Amino acid sequence: MTKSLNVGVFIPIGNNGWLISENAPQYMPTFELNKQVTLKAEGYGLDFALSMIKLRGFGGKTEFWDHNLDSFTLMAGLAAVTSRIKLYATAPTLCIPPAITARMAATIDSISNGRFGVNLITGWQKPEYSQMGVWPGDEFFAKRYDYLSEYAQILRELWETGRSDLKGTYFQMDDCRLSPQPQVPMKVICAGQSAAGMAFTAKYADYNFCFGKGVNTPTAFAPTVARLEEAKAATGREVSSYVLFMLIADETDEAAQAKWEHYKAGADEEAIAWLGLQGAVDTKSGGDTNIRQMADPTSAVNINMGTLVGSYASIARMLDEVAEVPGTGGVLLTFDDFLKGLDAFGTRIQPLMKTRRHITAEVAPLAASAPAALAEVA
Repeated sequence: MTKSLNVGVFIPIGNNGWLISENAPQYMPTFELNKQVTLKAEGYGLDFALSMIKLRGFGGKTEFWDHNLDSFTLMAGLAAVTSRIKLYATAPTLCIPPAITARMAATIDSISNGRFGVNLITGWQKPEYSQMGVWPGDEFFAKRYDYLSEYAQILRELWETGRSDLKGTYFQMDDCRLSPQPQVPMKVICAGQSAAGMAFTAKYADYNFCFGKGVNTPTAFAPTVARLEEAKAATGREVSSYVLFMLIADETDEAAQAKWEHYKAGADEEAIAWLGLQGAVDTKSGGDTNIRQMADPTSAVNINMGTLVGSYASIARMLDEVAEVPGTGGVLLTFDDFLKGLDAFGTRIQPLMKTRRHITAEVAPLAASAPAALAEVA
């Protein structure tokens, strides 16, 4: 029996998506754009949409990620205009107290009727937080998952019992209350790839998001998933891995490859240099963190995420290969052009995927009506 693969979209909450290139599509983030992206994803039967949080960009000629929406308020708006797709916002845990995050999450749970979850991050780019005076010092790099563990404990206590009295190193709760509580168990995501991040995820999260690796090497991430499987053995909890990939698709492999080469030729070297400098600030963590991969000069133009370049049939085949890696629950997709890319995925790629056959038949009527639905809410 063919394994099914869950699919989500990493919506473009920051300008220009995930390509640091003058030759890539240039656009500002707006609610309207993200609404259209998310409604298309829902219409084509995608399982979830996730928004990141970025509080300061990389600059350069493209002003990469200098323009961003807020994650929680964006997802609250999207919760009100969608009906089926699951939604995840990202909490910048150095900026927002856990009790406030818990309450915002419970509110969006109510708006979405139980379709909401939270992605927890520790924060790796110092200027995002020092600009606001909330950076706790560079020693935080070594202790960030200790901090996040207390944060997650408070969230779980408030969501599950409505009360937290945790007395920790970083937080002192005094009979903190939350009501109403979420109507369904709140799901938590983490994207830690370091040993500390994996241990945290295995203990507190429901899903781990990891980077795909290389270009057209769909199973190269397997060692990362294997490390999570080892971490899970210590906790006995069920945690699935979801893999981040960028799709660059066209009618033929050659046409898709030409687009990829064009994007690389326009790399914004100034913005990429900023990424490298910020990644080097962390001297406390090991070489297995997300930022080490993101800042690697090998392919910084796409932030070194796994990238699948090819015809619609080639990408369908490679996505099916992803599902063959034990412990993999799904993929999180970005596109060079989100609106065109989602249409290509929904109409040309997904119907060819063995791992999405259960979805293709179900959503054909939805996909056919997606343009009309978009027109109604535009």
